[in-house]
Amino acid sequence: MKNLLYLIISAALLCVASCSRSSSQYNKSIDEAERIMDVNADSAMAILDEIDPSNLKEDSLRAKYHYLLAFGHMRQNRSMIGDSLVSFAHKYYSGKDVVRDIRSGTAYAWYKFWVGDTPGAIAMLDSIVGLSNVPDSLLALTLRIRVLLGASEYQGETLIPFARRLVSIESDTLRQTEAKYMLLSAYEYAEKLDSALSLSEELIEYARKNKWGEKHFLFEIERAQLLTEQGKNTESDALIDELFRKAGPNNGAASLLHFQYAINALNSGDTGRASQHLAIADSLASRLRGEDDAYFRSYSNLIHAIIDFKQTGRIKLMHINALNNRQSERYNRMKASQWESERGALQQQNRALALKDESQHKTVVILVIALFAFLIAACAAWIIRQRRLRERENEERAEALQKMVDELKSAPVTMQPEVHTPEALRRAMLQQLGIIKMVAETPTEQNREMLRKISSIESDTDGELVNWNNVFELINTLYAGFYDKLQASYGELLTTKEKQIIALMVAGFSTKEISVITGQTTSTIYVRKSSIRKKLGVPEKEDIVTFLREKTSD
Repeated sequence: MKNLLYLIISAALLCVASCSRSSSQYNKSIDEAERIMDVNADSAMAILDEIDPSNLKEDSLRAKYHYLLAFGHMRQNRSMIGDSLVSFAHKYYSGKDVVRDIRSGTAYAWYKFWVGDTPGAIAMLDSIVGLSNVPDSLLALTLRIRVLLGASEYQGETLIPFARRLVSIESDTLRQTEAKYMLLSAYEYAEKLDSALSLSEELIEYARKNKWGEKHFLFEIERAQLLTEQGKNTESDALIDELFRKAGPNNGAASLLHFQYAINALNSGDTGRASQHLAIADSLASRLRGEDDAYFRSYSNLIHAIIDFKQTGRIKLMHINALNNRQSERYNRMKASQWESERGALQQQNRALALKDESQHKTVVILVIALFAFLIAACAAWIIRQRRLRERENEERAEALQKMVDELKSAPVTMQPEVHTPEALRRAMLQQLGIIKMVAETPTEQNREMLRKISSIESDTDGELVNWNNVFELINTLYAGFYDKLQASYGELLTTKEKQIIALMVAGFSTKEISVITGQTTSTIYVRKSSIRKKLGVPEKEDIVTFLREKTSD
């Protein structure tokens, strides 16, 4: 009992200690998140989500936590509105740890982009990729983001060296292809159309060889647009004709292709043909994109305005308003997205506060649980002790019965034993229902065997645990001929099993004890009792034994 108490107290203390994690434990968890971040960002973020940043008292832990949190959000393409403390992490690692310095700086630049400071983000990325004596492999992610943001700002000449460097260091084929496509965009924005066309031919050929159907199609569309930029409208139309021939008139890019037709026609001075293709493009965009065609319509409205001006010599205000509305829609969507991100950041902060509150109450909860555990263990110990006492008593009882059985078996057997001889008295004692009941109270295999031994002393049980003829005789002797009266009144109505159950009920046996002696399940005993009640007409609320005693006493 003392050992059990010591064990419970030790477990409670261990639980309390686990509630207040040490700095080394936090450091171990954050290091594990950093280790798996590149291969499984979701699992890494799950580890970080379990940490309450308010518990991180050391600057090294706080810097590593906030750097990884922001870097993980960037890897998952999630909102970074709430990652302002990545600036602290970047400042902490500056000049100390080149890997974390670059990665935290890249995350900080992406945070700046999220809050609307794209020029600031580009400036920071430029300073990072300009570092000397840094392996290109370490700068690959930073360069990707730099080129992506540059393309979003329609940078041309400035973006070309970054895109070229990215193409040279990318080892993955797909990423290298994406880098070449961004380099193509940089050439186009810099109006180096020959270089852009040459690169587009290279991309088209590579996509054809590797059977990249969708990318091949997109590269062909890009080439058609470049031909238009060069003023080669006829070649552009011919390429679009070929694309329609290969992909069919209702392909997913049909609206863009008709739009390109319209621009080529407009550049050639054919406003009627331009208007026709633009109408088809509008119809396809509305049908294929539904409500998501605002981006296309922002371009379409501009071309409509140009066509109307060429045809009528006037600028229609409706087209200007439509163009403005499309821009307003894009702006409102962007602001809504930003508000949603800010709300997500607030929810994240609220969750952090909830985790902190949960941490403060955890110790109390653990202590309460430990107290309940102690009470349960104490009750269990008491129950075990009582059970062991009963088991010891049962063993002593079984030993006494075994001794009585052994003495009776060793006694000389007479042909017709006298009622008052010691052997007859011993047999009567063993076969008294009270002794059988004492054994049946604990239905162990040992006691079942004892019942067999008691019943088999100079008697034939036919495989039964007891000799029922002796039991019925004892019932008659102890209860004023009850069994004979039962047999006379209901003998033909009741089955043998039902008579046995009634005899044991009269002797005070419980349902469980009756099931042991008769070798039946308790559910079977209940069913047979219901059958007895129906056959004898015993009222539902009246006791069967009381009813039979009243009937047989007449």
